[in-house]
Amino acid sequence: MKLLLTSGGVRNPSIRDALVEMLGRPISEASALCIPTAQWGHPSCGPASVRRFVGGGDPGDAMTSLGWKSVGVLELTALPTIEPERWVEWVREADVLLVDGGDATYLCHWLRESGMVDQLPSLTDTTWVGVSAGSMVMAPRIGSDFVNWPSAVDDRTLGLVEFAIFPHLNAFPTNTLADAERWAVEIDGPAYAIDEQTALKVVGDSVEVISEGEWHSFGL
Repeated sequence: MKLLLTSGGVRNPSIRDALVEMLGRPISEASALCIPTAQWGHPSCGPASVRRFVGGGDPGDAMTSLGWKSVGVLELTALPTIEPERWVEWVREADVLLVDGGDATYLCHWLRESGMVDQLPSLTDTTWVGVSAGSMVMAPRIGSDFVNWPSAVDDRTLGLVEFAIFPHLNAFPTNTLADAERWAVEIDGPAYAIDEQTALKVVGDSVEVISEGEWHSFGL
């Protein structure tokens, strides 16, 4: 699986060009599934924000309105009630998975509970485009400051990449570089702090920073 790990989505031409390169085709020829699940685990999210992401009605949630050939919705919390042979085929037919933000520990829980995580290694031609928690979930851990789901046992996530991600650099009063530096001390491992104009492109063992904004690395 190819990963495009963003803080705020496909916000500039550089990130968009990286996405097209990873897809190997124009966006207009690619089919997408959007996954809003992480939003349900975050106290700042709810039906209205999920609708914006799914519908692409807000410039900040324009991932689903990039001009895809088709866009569908995959809600992970529903998958345990559906026969796997049905939804696995939906996933395999998609060229890209658009995974929204929210709470990364909640998303991690449902990726495991649904069985979706077991499908990821076989999706070698699929591109995962994460936004905020949709990117952070790939890390070994996210840091205690980013855990908002009360049922989370700790801050551990999937560990499918070797680095952690501090998103929304300078987008909020609590996401300054000083905050990121304190977070990095807790993480105590390889990490990136990225703003809304930055993405991490991961293909195999290669990690490339795609940015028209500000980013910092720690322990690399």
